[in-house]
Amino acid sequence: MDIDVFSAVHAQEWDRLDELVRRRRSLTGEEIDELVELYQRVSTHLSVVRTSGQDPALSGRLSSLVARARSAVTGAHSSGWADVGGFFTRGFPATLYRLRWWWIGVTLATVAVATTTGWWVAADPDVLAALGTPESIARYVEYEFANYYTENPAGSFAAQVWTNNAWVAAQAIIFGVAFGLPTLWVLLMNAINVGMAGGMMFAHGRGDVFFALILPHGLLELTAVFVAGGVGLKIGWSLISPGERTRLRALGEEARAAIGVALGLVLVLFVSGLIEGLVTGWITNTWTAIGIGVVAEALFFLYVFTVGKRAHEAGETGDIEDAPAALPVAG
Repeated sequence: MDIDVFSAVHAQEWDRLDELVRRRRSLTGEEIDELVELYQRVSTHLSVVRTSGQDPALSGRLSSLVARARSAVTGAHSSGWADVGGFFTRGFPATLYRLRWWWIGVTLATVAVATTTGWWVAADPDVLAALGTPESIARYVEYEFANYYTENPAGSFAAQVWTNNAWVAAQAIIFGVAFGLPTLWVLLMNAINVGMAGGMMFAHGRGDVFFALILPHGLLELTAVFVAGGVGLKIGWSLISPGERTRLRALGEEARAAIGVALGLVLVLFVSGLIEGLVTGWITNTWTAIGIGVVAEALFFLYVFTVGKRAHEAGETGDIEDAPAALPVAG
């Protein structure tokens, strides 16, 4: 192909497309149709030029023109801050609300397992003895459990627990692709660990200390983990029972929504991490500390069942809609 001849033949079309793109806000109906037609035509020209590899400069020019034309045809993408605002007012809360029964079910089941485990440890001396020597358990109850929250500087400790909890939540979601079985395991281990800690504390008459140190941050933190577990199980269930969708489509839709949940939970866990690092163990008034945790938890539920419900009823699913195709670039 003679690139010079090709350019001469189509230069007028390229110039016309450039003109329409520049005037895109004042185009008539016929000019909009022309813009769409030229955009498709010049996209083909770009493919031809790039395939020939003869003129990188022309390829770059057409790539830029096609990208600008595509923006004019589909509408310019909203700004980053607008995207962030839309995510937290529509996509994220709508997904939380849509999947509410999944994570509420996980919450009830996990609390039941943790409570049963704690009761078993506290009520059965043989089970308690299996967890460690009397000396090690006494050290844990009297010193290590409470000291865990204050032995490190508050800022670094908050960052540490934030990272750890975000990883646990991510695991609970990601493992959903294995039919949710590893997610169940993560949730089960989390429930048993909490139950064993509580059981040891109650067995030694320190149940008040246990709740005083767990509730301020644990209400929001554990809720975030339960949400992640519910989302992970929903992904697994979409493979088992996709409904009218194909399994691949069901997995794709739920996984894309789950990515949004994972990102949103990073912020939720950041808040719980701040409470754990700056409130738990540091504010000596128990009811003040617990009150902070209760307020944070109440605000989360208010967010889900007002903002999330409204977005869900407006048709928001949390899936990616109108995701832009990759824009052509100069080769």
